[in-house]
Amino acid sequence: MPTRTATAVWEGRLRDGRGVFNVESGAIAGDYSFGSRFGHGGGSNPEELLAAASAACYSMALSAALEKAGMLPERVETRAACTIDQHDAGWRITRMRLTVHARVPGGDRDQFKDCAEATASECPVSKALLGNLEIEVDARLEE
Repeated sequence: MPTRTATAVWEGRLRDGRGVFNVESGAIAGDYSFGSRFGHGGGSNPEELLAAASAACYSMALSAALEKAGMLPERVETRAACTIDQHDAGWRITRMRLTVHARVPGGDRDQFKDCAEATASECPVSKALLGNLEIEVDARLEE
């Protein structure tokens, strides 16, 4: 299996510095700053990138789980919300909330919910995060 890489460079002090990141494929690159991470400044931030990784991984893993359960998903859309909070020991990512809407013709609601809940702890990104933050799932099977 391949090892994937990304690069980030930070220049300057924390509050007034700036950074850039890119991934080896060149598909994603961007700027980040203190303002984009802890405020509303322009650019991306690590939590947004972690949320994207979680949403992408979960959508693929749920599709596979549904197929294994005998359902044929047409579409799985996952919105991931990554929360960072300040604690006495400093900043900590504390929660990843996944909101999922899936179109699965003829899908069984109970079986879908079981697959969605199980996938929350089974996709590779979730496995990397478990034990470090709370992962919540709100999954809905569309008509």
